[in-house]
Amino acid sequence: MADPAADSGFEVYDSNSMEWDELHIDQLGRGVPIKAFTSDPETGMSCQLIKYKAGFINPWHTHNCAHGLYVLSGTLRTHKGEFPAGNFVWLPEGMTMFHGATEEEDCVILFITNKPFDIHFPFEDEADGSPEQQAGRDRAAQCSMESVR
Repeated sequence: MADPAADSGFEVYDSNSMEWDELHIDQLGRGVPIKAFTSDPETGMSCQLIKYKAGFINPWHTHNCAHGLYVLSGTLRTHKGEFPAGNFVWLPEGMTMFHGATEEEDCVILFITNKPFDIHFPFEDEADGSPEQQAGRDRAAQCSMESVR
């Protein structure tokens, strides 16, 4: 009998034995813990675990990719409400959003994109070096509920 794992394209990732890396968000000057699983070079689809530390919010932003967030532990806080473990949240391309963890606990999500990941923050639309751009960058870099109010 053939070994099913020998099939071309079959992949297994043991997240329990993987170390947390960091997905650095240049615009915020900080990152989030990540365990990268797979990506498709043809479509750009990707799948990874992301951990939002307690109180961390990725402030108002958009993506040119749709993405799903399956909450594995903790509670996902979004612009549309809070969703505890077991919920799957789908966010369409281009939606203005924020998401992260509640102040009480970390939130671990399975993060899936439909094409290459990108991120855009409103302050990036301001003129380079302008007071408005700097104020937006400073506020966004807080990555807390204060950054989205």
